[in-house]
Amino acid sequence: MLLDIRNVDFGYQNEQPLLVDFSMHIKKGEFVALLGPSGCGKSTLLNLAAGLLTPLDGEVDFGGNALHGLNRQVGYMTQGDTLLPWMSVSKNILLPLELRGVPRAERQQKLERALKLVNLVEARDKFPSELSGGMKRRALLARSIIYEPPMLLMDEPFGALDAQLRETMHQELLDTVNRMDESVLFVTHDISESILLADRIIVLGNRPLRVMEEIRLPWGKDRNLNEIRGCDEYVRLEHHLRDLLRMSKH
Repeated sequence: MLLDIRNVDFGYQNEQPLLVDFSMHIKKGEFVALLGPSGCGKSTLLNLAAGLLTPLDGEVDFGGNALHGLNRQVGYMTQGDTLLPWMSVSKNILLPLELRGVPRAERQQKLERALKLVNLVEARDKFPSELSGGMKRRALLARSIIYEPPMLLMDEPFGALDAQLRETMHQELLDTVNRMDESVLFVTHDISESILLADRIIVLGNRPLRVMEEIRLPWGKDRNLNEIRGCDEYVRLEHHLRDLLRMSKH
């Protein structure tokens, strides 16, 4: 088990408990989508996995070890644009390696690979202000994967993109994580996005957070997203998840 959240209690001060005896497990190479209403605690789960929050009770294990403090084995990508405007694309992407003290030759080797993976070789010397929305997303993805973490934590990373660009990023994300054999924990409000991308969807209900249902998707790693959108099973799952989300708010 790569990520093991076991019997965790968590709450913010002066608020009703968010997690009570909550458990969740993710295997190596698995793409798991967290789907649930706003404010139910999806981002809190990401922050527990990142070591940014500490459980009040229970345990978070990563790679077989109890997590104490910041989890340096995950990449974290949010909806926000966190590229540093005074740095080129290459320098933004290299930042995690520089902070880790990786030797220069190795940094350059990893940079070339990351730029190729996300199709940004020709934009390497541009600044964030010169990039389109999709290119910014790809640069952020490259920065998250450059140190080859075993897991990516993604908090609605494509929420601000238009529908067509989001479709492109969906395919690029799947291609990238499959090539690197990475696990992904992906927070989304978008039913379609969860069906298209995930190996498993965990549908979450309101406070205290509970798992309403876990759904394993039948598509496999080499899925064709256009074919999935046109099949009967996609339509059935979309209706089912819509009904579950309606129930989850009560």
